[in-house]
Parts: sequence; structure tokens; C-alpha cells
Amino acid sequence: MKLRILMILVGVAVAAPAISQSAHYVQGYTKKDGTYVAPHYQTNPDSSRLDNWSTKGNVNPYTGKVGTVDPYSQPKSTTSTYGSRLYGNNDQSGEDPQ
Repeated sequence: MKLRILMILVGVAVAAPAISQSAHYVQGYTKKDGTYVAPHYQTNPDSSRLDNWSTKGNVNPYTGKVGTVDPYSQPKSTTSTYGSRLYGNNDQSGEDPQ
């Protein structure tokens, strides 16, 4: 009996942060490369990496899928060395910002 109660409490503790988050619905759309992205819910943007449903320790309340992304790993940049991520500006022209 104690084990069952403990398992229920652990399940609630893991799911509670994900359920309490604010979320919004995203309509399906087609990317520039032709890939279709199905409609889905996503967490509202903020400065934290810890409260996303795909982050380890969280559970997506809509799908039940457990998060697998390490919140402390560095995101992979998809822009070139002349893009905004490495230089910290919004210049998307591809020119060297010297």
C-alpha cells in the first residue's frame, strides 16, 4: 500500500510542473522547405529552459510523452558565423559586420 501511494505521489510531482504551465495552440503550417508541421500546443515563450515539455523531468500533459532534452546543453546554432546568433545583432544580410 505504501509503495502504491509513493508511486502516485511521484507521478503527481513529475506531472505538476508541466500541467501548471501556460500554453497556447499552434495551427498547422508548412515550412519553407516544404515540411508540414501538424497543429500542436506549446508552452508560452519565456527565458527558462527548465519548463519546456521536452525538457528532462517534465511530461507533456497533452501527449504524456516524457521530456528527453538536457536543459543545460548548448543549443546548436543554425546560422552562419555572420548571422545574428554569434554576433548578437539582427543583421541577416550575411555581410561581415566589421
